[in-house]
Amino acid sequence: MAYRDEIRSFIVENFLMGEDSPSLKDATSFLEEGIIDSTGVLELVGFLEETYGIRVEDEELIPENLDSIENIARYLEQKKG
Repeated sequence: MAYRDEIRSFIVENFLMGEDSPSLKDATSFLEEGIIDSTGVLELVGFLEETYGIRVEDEELIPENLDSIENIARYLEQKKG
């Protein structure tokens, strides 16, 4: 659960101007809702790599891994073992 809280905080601070929205659910698509664009994905990847000590490979840059808080938490759990 800690992953979800940390990811939510990062998204709110960096993409929602510090204002948490009740519409931001764990399953909310960042791309569909216009929360993150392609440049934002790179910023998100940098955060994940630095914070969790992982390497996000090019083939892992897919919505199934990075398009929602839920997807990122699942991805991190798999990546970190």
